[in-house]
Amino acid sequence: MNPLCPSSAPGLWGAPLLYVCTDRACAGTRPLLKLIDEAIAGGAGMVQLREKTLSGRGFYSLALEALALTRPRGIPLIINDRLDIALAAGADGVHLGQGDLPVERARALAREALGGRPFLVGASAHNRSEALAACAAGADYLGCGAVFPTGTKQDIAGVVGVEGLRAVCGAVRIPVLGIGGINAENAPAVMRAGAAGAAVVSAVFGAADPRAAAQALRAALRAALNAAPVTPPDSAGQAAE
Repeated sequence: MNPLCPSSAPGLWGAPLLYVCTDRACAGTRPLLKLIDEAIAGGAGMVQLREKTLSGRGFYSLALEALALTRPRGIPLIINDRLDIALAAGADGVHLGQGDLPVERARALAREALGGRPFLVGASAHNRSEALAACAAGADYLGCGAVFPTGTKQDIAGVVGVEGLRAVCGAVRIPVLGIGGINAENAPAVMRAGAAGAAVVSAVFGAADPRAAAQALRAALRAALNAAPVTPPDSAGQAAE
């Protein structure tokens, strides 16, 4: 079952989502799988496996090991960029950037390969136009950012800020996750902008205690949602599901 409901209203998820993205540079010498395990124990509800330098076979093997951690706990595992790895390993979805395989093509290939089995296709969007295009192409959710300055990615299309995130959240009727420089202190602003949760990298995988960092982030997201329910965006101009 798709855990992401087709609405930008985060309360329909039951709880805001803490989506963690792996990064070997942040992990340092610590075992990546151990950090994933700690992040899940701290409250991460979805894991994205991101590998820019591993061989295809190495990435595939790591995905299988990660699935052994995530699947028994009901945590979706998303593969960054590589639809082939996601399908071969039996992952729960793929996340595509603006320069990756088009969303509609990825959706068609996944449907052909998997039949009716649920498969998430996420997409990055930096502005309203990209968000509307990704939604129309069949994306299940969007990652929007960078909301705040971050050093973990060098190819981001600038910092969109909280207002940029708010514009994307108001443009579509699929969940939007803020990403980029998010931590327990600024996470409430992400929720107030209408996001369904936050995607983080260094805030968890660069922390000395990833479990405690995930717990703090999840608590901040939940507190912000409970304190100030987000007003659903106007229906005018929203993309059709």
